[in-house]
Amino acid sequence: MHHAITLDALRVLDTIDRKGSFGAAAEALFKVPSALSYTIQKLESDLGINLFDRTKQRAQLTAAGRLLLEQGRQLLQAANAIEEAVQQLESGWETQLRIAKDTVLPLAPLLQQINAFNLLDKRVAITISEEVLGGTWDALIAERCDLALGASGDLPKGIFEYRLMGEVEFVFAVAREHPLCLHKGPVDAAAISAFPTIVMADSSLNSPGRSSGLLESRQIIRVANVTAKIQAQVMGVGVGFLPKHLIQQELLRGELIELNCAVPRPNIPLYIAWRKNNSGKALQWFVEACCGAEWFIQN
Repeated sequence: MHHAITLDALRVLDTIDRKGSFGAAAEALFKVPSALSYTIQKLESDLGINLFDRTKQRAQLTAAGRLLLEQGRQLLQAANAIEEAVQQLESGWETQLRIAKDTVLPLAPLLQQINAFNLLDKRVAITISEEVLGGTWDALIAERCDLALGASGDLPKGIFEYRLMGEVEFVFAVAREHPLCLHKGPVDAAAISAFPTIVMADSSLNSPGRSSGLLESRQIIRVANVTAKIQAQVMGVGVGFLPKHLIQQELLRGELIELNCAVPRPNIPLYIAWRKNNSGKALQWFVEACCGAEWFIQN
């Protein structure tokens, strides 16, 4: 049975939409514009519809064209997934590896491992995303990543493997000219409550969000990641606990002052985790490499 809609036609349609013109799409696909025009015209003829509004200067999809593209992209993704599965079955090496890194982990150790992996000369596309608090587990559970680095909190049971990476030490730190620097003795909850606190927003998309190290205060300011939290506290916008291994330079320069705090803040264990049914060679390589990396060095 002949089908008017082919994967090649869908790729052409997708590229035209993403690039904005037939010429730019032809360049991206290493084809001449006339070849793309022929593919689209044949598809329109076979379906008996117009896919593009040709009264516009820019290639603009009609409602029917938009519907075909949205549904077609699902077919393209499925085809790519099949190709990747077949290639991995043959070689054992994935075509892509998605790594979700918790924001309290420095990026440099991961980049060092990627640099070492590149020496293997394996064609594995690597994507790094940053997550916060429960977002790291959420990314793994929702299959937005293949490997989770720095997962914390309750450990999901059953379908995941995990190893302890280490523990994060948190210290209470404020800007050097912050009024709390004049506080006599350990800073207690009552003293902290008079000032805004900076907290990181949980990046979970599907799981319930959670908070870590929240302090009672007159105002809570949520930021997207640890970099923003450090910057906010250096500028005196608010106060809070910070990972000690990430603020060594700020402490040395005197931009942040570590204060003795009466509010307990225990160390947080962080884990590396992945799905038990994922046996890809790239994944296993990174599991071993990341378990041996130095993540919490304090210079």
